[in-house]
Amino acid sequence: MKRISAQKLSDKMVMDLEGSEIGILHNVVVDAATGLLSELVIKPAAELDTSGFKEEGEYILIPFQAVKAIKDVIIVDREEE
Repeated sequence: MKRISAQKLSDKMVMDLEGSEIGILHNVVVDAATGLLSELVIKPAAELDTSGFKEEGEYILIPFQAVKAIKDVIIVDREEE
């Protein structure tokens, strides 16, 4: 994956491979030891059933390894969560 500024990721829509909206990217979590992104912190869409996600307060967390594409939206594979 090419280099992308974290600032450009802010407030991007996150969708799954089927085109369903998951929510809006709120923040990212970085592994301090490696410097690699470890998780996306997402404000879930109102209609999203969050029961299958790791939750932290009002946000859901998705492992960065689930990211398949970053363009106008962020596409994640829910099978890799």
